[in-house]
Amino acid sequence: MAPLYVGALQLGACATARLPVRRRTELLRAHSTNVANLRAGRWGTLATSAAFVEEPLPVAYGAALLATLGTAEARWGAGRAAAVFAAGHVGASLLVHAGLRARNRARGAAAERAAADSTGPGAQARPAGGGTAHAVDVGASYGFYATLGALAVSLPHRGARAAATGGLLALGAAPVVRRGRTFTDVGHLTALSLGVAIGVARGAGAAGTPIRAPRTAT
Repeated sequence: MAPLYVGALQLGACATARLPVRRRTELLRAHSTNVANLRAGRWGTLATSAAFVEEPLPVAYGAALLATLGTAEARWGAGRAAAVFAAGHVGASLLVHAGLRARNRARGAAAERAAADSTGPGAQARPAGGGTAHAVDVGASYGFYATLGALAVSLPHRGARAAATGGLLALGAAPVVRRGRTFTDVGHLTALSLGVAIGVARGAGAAGTPIRAPRTAT
């Protein structure tokens, strides 16, 4: 399934790249998990957004995505690998959406207070977050990061598991703490953390399963 998915992403990206810029932007925006779509109840974008990318995948990124999803399929089976990917994609999208809405409400309230305190004529609050509310937000990266996180915590060797998990979380956190961070940077770290949590939960579940000794014939 992984080669089919990555191949479909690439073919779709090549097809949409041939569209006029305005039409292409409208198409991607219609399938984005942005604030405007989710606030309007377009919940289907939580699924369709993973079927589009803004540009054809670079060779290195496409190879990394294919290797990660292929490894997950080989280790867990196609169904469980798809479930981890979907949980990371949908979960991170919803959490980022909630964070953006909370930030926009806070900015709107601050603008209203500033306008109320202003003595200048015609003072009014500006709507907050107009750019991010309608942003193009599509791609496979949230599911990719979640799968990476789940794979890292499922490594059999304890030292490798700790190093891989810590290294990935540090790499994911680095863009978030810089001044020019975007909501996508936060989404990547969120998806990675969700993947780690899923991997830990799966490991705990497996560890808690009692092992029954085989019956011997009498």
